[in-house]
Amino acid sequence: MKVRSEKSSPTKKKTALLCTFVYERSKSVAGLNKIDSKLGGLLKASLKETEGKIGTLNIIHTQNKIPAQRVLLAGLGEKEKINHDTIRTVSGKIAQKVRELGISEYAIFIPPDFGLDIIPSIKAIVEGSELALYSFDKYKKEKNKKSPDLSILIEHSGNIEDTIKRTQKICQSVIFTRDIANLPPNDCPPEQLAKFAKLLASQFKLKCTVISKNEIRQKGCGGIAAVGGGSKNEPKLIILEYNGKRGERPVVVVGKAVTFDTGGISIKPSEKMDEMKFDKCGGCAVLGIMRTISALNLPVNVVGIIPAVENMPGGEAYRPGDIIKLYNGKTAEILNTDAEGRLILADALAYGKKNYSPKCIIDFATLTGACIVALGANVAGIIGNDDKLISKIKQAAEKTDEQVWQLPIDDDYMEMIKSEVADIKNTGGGKGAGTITGAAFLAHSVDNVPWVHFDIAGTAWTQQGTKEKSYNPKGATGYGVRLLTEFLSNS
Repeated sequence: MKVRSEKSSPTKKKTALLCTFVYERSKSVAGLNKIDSKLGGLLKASLKETEGKIGTLNIIHTQNKIPAQRVLLAGLGEKEKINHDTIRTVSGKIAQKVRELGISEYAIFIPPDFGLDIIPSIKAIVEGSELALYSFDKYKKEKNKKSPDLSILIEHSGNIEDTIKRTQKICQSVIFTRDIANLPPNDCPPEQLAKFAKLLASQFKLKCTVISKNEIRQKGCGGIAAVGGGSKNEPKLIILEYNGKRGERPVVVVGKAVTFDTGGISIKPSEKMDEMKFDKCGGCAVLGIMRTISALNLPVNVVGIIPAVENMPGGEAYRPGDIIKLYNGKTAEILNTDAEGRLILADALAYGKKNYSPKCIIDFATLTGACIVALGANVAGIIGNDDKLISKIKQAAEKTDEQVWQLPIDDDYMEMIKSEVADIKNTGGGKGAGTITGAAFLAHSVDNVPWVHFDIAGTAWTQQGTKEKSYNPKGATGYGVRLLTEFLSNS
């Protein structure tokens, strides 16, 4: 999609479709009164019909009375309640409608009295338009139609073009993340994920290191070795390094990548097991984050670490009752082989802490179904040990509208994962606090390093209970890429 801004009057813009936003119960169309007079009041009359309710799209034919062939009025809902996510969602609906109509180009007019800050609004329009047109068609004979070109009409000075270009780079990384996360398990084992990382490194300013099975064992990554032991597809520990600021300690970003999760010996029910291709979404998000910060040349140092495994039952699979030794030197009693994500993350977190002396660590993982029970499918749970870092994460989440909710962690929860036969156990026992005990297991690998854990089990892909948003079509959402880019841009 080509997007550009124009300082152009809507009365003079020649386009197949001129779009603008209207509020619910509006009595006029902001900025389009001159056009409406030429159209004999058609725009104002249409407001009585649509009332500007959120997501409504009303197209009026201009009958060649103005250069634009048609005008589209997009409802934003009540003016007092709109935010930038409303703009993002409605812009996505507009883009989908444009492609449905088979139009090759269109324009969106932002009136002077729009009511929201212009730069974030421009960003939301671009994000909604770009991301809503995504669909995963790699395996379909009939591919998607070409995306239309967009002109944003605005009477405003400033670096609008810079905002557009920057936002498009971020959207490209979100789409890259979705493409990999949506891949089926037969086409994306750990080795293939490592190939994607190497390809990124060759295209962008990144250093890539891939640690394979034997070296994983030699280094003492017992969690990764155990979880990946039952599959013929060998585990990989993938490391990407970006250096944008000399002499500064890096941020370490870790992502769980179970390329397919059967549950292992503690095998999952067959219902919806196909969705376990999405258990790699944390690792895919890290790939997208590393791609973005390099594309934007951010002045930060970041290390992305992705433990990649396939959790399968087999002759060499780990078992309930096993005791394994993790990279941090602690032993873990295995009570359930389907609590595998925390085992591979524990190794990756400890590896990042020891080898990179980070100023903070952030991890993304589709870790627990308990998080969906607690928060639903639209909010990620976050748990951490540093209030200042958590506050910055929350601020970034508010700007990108990727919702988070902080859950507590204290000594009582740490007690719940103590084992009678090892240092810790990989489940807390019982049904309570599953998300928190999963994070408590990880806390042993970060010690006092500032750390935030994202449980994205509900937000990584669209599923039952997911709020419909035009810019998150069915499948992987790429959750976390925009959020962490925002955080790293201001860290």
